[in-house]
Amino acid sequence: MQNPVTISLYSGAGGLDFGFEAAGFRTAVAVEMDQRCAETLRENRAKRLISKEMQLISDDITKLLPSDILQAAQLDSEEADLLIGGPPCQPFSKSGFWATGEARRLNDPRASTIESFLLVLERARPRAFLLENVEGLGFRGKDEGLQYITKRLHQVNETWKTEYRPHIAVLNAADFGVPQLRRRLFIVGARDGRPFVFPKATHINPSEADGSDDRAHFVTAWEALRDISTPEDVDLKVRGKWADLLPSIPEGQNYLWHTERGGGEQLFGWRRRYWSFLLKIAKNLPAWTIQAQPGPATGPFHWANRRLSIEEMARLQTFPRGAIITGSHADAQRQIGNAVPSLLAEILAREISSQLLGRSLSTAPQLAIQRPAGTPPAPEPVGPVASKYLSLRGAHVAHPGTGRGFRASSRKDAAIAGQKALDLFLSGSGHGNLAFPNDESFPTEPL
Repeated sequence: MQNPVTISLYSGAGGLDFGFEAAGFRTAVAVEMDQRCAETLRENRAKRLISKEMQLISDDITKLLPSDILQAAQLDSEEADLLIGGPPCQPFSKSGFWATGEARRLNDPRASTIESFLLVLERARPRAFLLENVEGLGFRGKDEGLQYITKRLHQVNETWKTEYRPHIAVLNAADFGVPQLRRRLFIVGARDGRPFVFPKATHINPSEADGSDDRAHFVTAWEALRDISTPEDVDLKVRGKWADLLPSIPEGQNYLWHTERGGGEQLFGWRRRYWSFLLKIAKNLPAWTIQAQPGPATGPFHWANRRLSIEEMARLQTFPRGAIITGSHADAQRQIGNAVPSLLAEILAREISSQLLGRSLSTAPQLAIQRPAGTPPAPEPVGPVASKYLSLRGAHVAHPGTGRGFRASSRKDAAIAGQKALDLFLSGSGHGNLAFPNDESFPTEPL
């Protein structure tokens, strides 16, 4: 049986592609405009972690015709087995909603990436597709992005007599054995209308387990990183105003430790900063979400009070061992932080293969973390608060709540204008002039 063939859009560093390749798919073509990511894809193609036959188009997808992509893949319409991709997600990011109660969403020009994905789907008409995005795409009452996707799939079906039906779920990667807490939204559909059932969680938070649940416990950061040698890299040193405060925060905690509700000094107001501020991973828990473009005080940091190395970030993202991430530490973090955990991609690929393509796999997932016997070492000792921060001690006002931040009032008028633009967009007449930016990062997620 030949390996099913995939078209990959917005491929990034290959998080989805690694997973689908591990499940037996062959990437025929990948489209990625970021030159550093394209270099990473080339390096891993050379290492055979991605199909050696993969054609790479390193260009802006809005400058390409869907037929150009099919020609590079040497495929005609309806010949591809699968179309996969994660259009850049900034317009639907949770952080904009946290600060102001609104996010630009479909009013943001960057949302045109969804339409570019759908244009390729309409031309290629693969047997199935998978679209990945942030969970904010499906926020209740703010799901216009999903409405638009559903509307466009209906148009494709009407024109080409296909039967694509979107099946939607938000999955936490840790529920499937990834050593990282990371929630993403997935949309899967089949050309023949065949239903798709998302896999059930195979792992559980130990604090939520009871005697009747036989699922494995979450894979911990220590289980994933235990065999990686301690790196000696100056890029891993924490710098900036808050660097010397990090040792005073216990594993698994963040700046909230130093608030009136924490166990440290009262240096900050409750929830006045992003969740990732001075956030530190713990040995006995999955890591927190790896950020793509962190500031100097943005975690997650290693329990040894340093930044995570490139190899450690790749392991927490369940990239194949030996995967190459090109560029500087900052380049690598941006690529890894924007990726889908490859093990989660592999699990979804196996379900799509079985349910929609009639091709089951008898072996276990290749990218699963091999768990050692024993328990993690004890937590690292917590240091004292450096004297230079003690002047911050005192009463601090807590955050007033979602949508009530200091920028909320200034965005009220913009939100009204955005709704008008959204109505135009959903009417089908407003998406033709949107542009695609050269930016695939997304802001940190708040608590």
